[in-house]
Amino acid sequence: MPTSLAATMKICRPWPGIIAFYDGRIAGKRLYSEQDNWLDNGAYSLGTASYAIVDGAEAVVYDTHMTQDHARVIRRTLEEEGVTSIRVVLSHWHTDHVAGNQVFADCEIIACELTRQLLIEHREQLEHGAPPIRPLILPTTTFEGQLALRVGKLELELRQLDIHSRDGVLVAIPALRLVLAGDTLEDPLTYVAEPARLNPHLRGLAQFMTWEFDWILPNHGRYATIAAGGYGRNLITATQRYTERLLELVERPELAELPLEEFAAGAFATGAIAYFAPYEPVHRNNIRQMLALAAVKANSADGK
Repeated sequence: MPTSLAATMKICRPWPGIIAFYDGRIAGKRLYSEQDNWLDNGAYSLGTASYAIVDGAEAVVYDTHMTQDHARVIRRTLEEEGVTSIRVVLSHWHTDHVAGNQVFADCEIIACELTRQLLIEHREQLEHGAPPIRPLILPTTTFEGQLALRVGKLELELRQLDIHSRDGVLVAIPALRLVLAGDTLEDPLTYVAEPARLNPHLRGLAQFMTWEFDWILPNHGRYATIAAGGYGRNLITATQRYTERLLELVERPELAELPLEEFAAGAFATGAIAYFAPYEPVHRNNIRQMLALAAVKANSADGK
């Protein structure tokens, strides 16, 4: 029998009714290939969590994880606990959040309408990537703006926010003063997927800060922090400061030469995040994207 890709999965319960399924951040271990690929170089090396919200026989799964093996562990765990009704909520369209969808193909899969559109637009890329997500299972139910759900007696609010990806969907759980934040926030730093849209993302972060909650569970962070209940609101502040610093590169490209800890000193000063070496390539990629964007803007200005 082949070894499950989810052999190193950790399961914890950071809150009553919340199960976290975490894998990755294991030095020297790869799941798919020695060649660069989205699974090893992103999801697994950086550490990825998906969540289940459970009350009695009902559950909502927030993202289906990085492989079908991981999704099978989630589903098996829930069914062994007596769950008979499962719905899926997708945080956004990116690979490590939808790779396990096929395991839940017989369930209602909920996403914002923009996520559905982006999955269709990028179907070829996703189904023929390394590794491929094939067949790509699309959402069966979509919404725009906000959607209320109930899991047993627990009330959930799905809320759209334009952070990291323009189709971001977060899950607010008012009774716990908790938000499941997807990729809108990461520890230690955000992965820039839409470099031309950092200003809208900053506005989204400011909007996020107005919500009433105390705790955050992101999809990428430290396992110990997630297991202990999650992050405080200062994780938003750290993300704001790092994003603002990236935007400074347009006028001050020399900042690109600074070491990560110096470049993001304001973000680290919040105390919300901790240096993690595998995020160095993420930071360098963020820098490259912002400098390329600045060059395009400069060339456009020169051409006027």
